[in-house]
Amino acid sequence: MVSLLPLAGRRLLACDFFETSTLSGTRLYVLAVIEHASRRIRILGATAHPTASWVTQAARNLAMDLADEGRHVRFLIRDRDGKFPALFDAVLADANIQVILSGVRIPRMNAIMERWIHNCRHELLDRTLIWNQPHLLHALHEYEKFYNTHRPHQGIHNARPLHALPPPNTDEAALTHLDIRQRQRLGGILNEYYHAA
Repeated sequence: MVSLLPLAGRRLLACDFFETSTLSGTRLYVLAVIEHASRRIRILGATAHPTASWVTQAARNLAMDLADEGRHVRFLIRDRDGKFPALFDAVLADANIQVILSGVRIPRMNAIMERWIHNCRHELLDRTLIWNQPHLLHALHEYEKFYNTHRPHQGIHNARPLHALPPPNTDEAALTHLDIRQRQRLGGILNEYYHAA
């Protein structure tokens, strides 16, 4: 019997807003979406004023990106935040994505998204002085690339969202002479490690 859970996981997204502040004290709200099965993150944008039209446009952009990639998403989990207008759900419904509201007092219902927000704060935002909105978006898009292409995830057997795991190396000579190099992103806030060719 085939389990339906992996199929459901491939068709499930979660989204949430989180806030951060610039050096001048301006509060910016970031909207992000994560795919449950692959842990791929998408930064939909950041704004000081998450108006209904801005959030609705972010939903349209997400639906178009998913359609362009040929991804068939069935569900999107979101909380009951007042920043999400009814039109947000309507745009996703037009793309055949059913919006599931997280339950009242059930914080674990959107745990994968909440965990990503925690990681983003710990690994990036707590270590970066943000000047303004363009600087925040630059840092977040660099973190998005790092998270999706380099950072291994325990929840998916140490794979990376956009790359499959490499085959295991059983050659003893290669294992004793490892040549590991470091590549820095964002001035050393994020570090990538790779085998030299």
